[in-house]
Amino acid sequence: MIKKFLFTISLVLMMMIMAACTLGASNDEKTETEGSSDDEKTVSGSGEYKIGVTYTTPESGATHMGMEKFKELVEEKTDGEVVVELFPNGQLYASEREAIEAAQAGNIEMTVTASAPVAGFDKRFLALDLPFIFPDHDTAYEALDGELGQTLLDGLPEIGLVGLAYGETGMRQFSNSKRPIETPEDLEGLKIRTMENEVHIDTFNEYGANASPFAFGELYSALQQNIYDGMENPINLVDQMNFFEVQDYLTISNHAYTATVGFMNGDFFESLPEDFQEIIKESALESMDHQREIARQQDEDGMVNIEEHMEVNELTPEQKKAFIDAAEPIFEKYEENIGADLMELARSYSK
Repeated sequence: MIKKFLFTISLVLMMMIMAACTLGASNDEKTETEGSSDDEKTVSGSGEYKIGVTYTTPESGATHMGMEKFKELVEEKTDGEVVVELFPNGQLYASEREAIEAAQAGNIEMTVTASAPVAGFDKRFLALDLPFIFPDHDTAYEALDGELGQTLLDGLPEIGLVGLAYGETGMRQFSNSKRPIETPEDLEGLKIRTMENEVHIDTFNEYGANASPFAFGELYSALQQNIYDGMENPINLVDQMNFFEVQDYLTISNHAYTATVGFMNGDFFESLPEDFQEIIKESALESMDHQREIARQQDEDGMVNIEEHMEVNELTPEQKKAFIDAAEPIFEKYEENIGADLMELARSYSK
């Protein structure tokens, strides 16, 4: 009886061991199969390349909407092999200079900034910030999409970046909390926030203001606390950032046009397959055209709201000429930095 009992126990144990071995083999086969599936997925490229894009402007802005289009195009055209992640509103970097430095260092793959801060890394970009060189949007597009813009983009690899396309921030206007601006003398003594761009700073100082740069993401608080009396920005940003809450006067001056520039870390771009490089360039051009349309529409819509909160005046041709004449020393000062030929090309668009 005891022998029969022991035999039964032994038989049960053997069956359990065999079952365990069979299950283990099955799991091994499953693991190998799953591993093969993952490898095949990688070969097909799903999410193989990731592009992080940082910018300081808000989700409601034209740049973000343009980058949403860029993300859609790139991911669709690469069948998901390239994944684009967007970081708007200064989530990663409060200033555009920091964003550019991060792209240079490879800490982020791509950024979209105003053209003005790029001049801190490549002096030739100062050509785009010369006062009153682009009388309207269409002239600016002609310049940026033509010889002037391409010449500037061609030099970016020397500083570790690849230029993709130009979008739009817009025509810049004066605003402040003290008084209407109708003459250069009206800016006398006002503390004006500018972008981190020496042409912008020197132009306002030429008008008699006390100009200095300040991070865009912290500008509302600086205006609210009267660290600055005024600033200069496109209408769409005055509206989207609620600057009308802390500024009383807006002057339509069109004293400068600011493009946005989309560019990528050079090493990362060169690491991509050539067909993906072309897709990224094409998608950047298409999305930036889309962004320009949005920016112009936002200017129109923003003005309706701004006029309800601010006193708005527009410079007459005679008043604008006074600002142009007062800024003439800027051209002579920066000719060496920009280069005589590039300066001449830039000035040709103002005629």
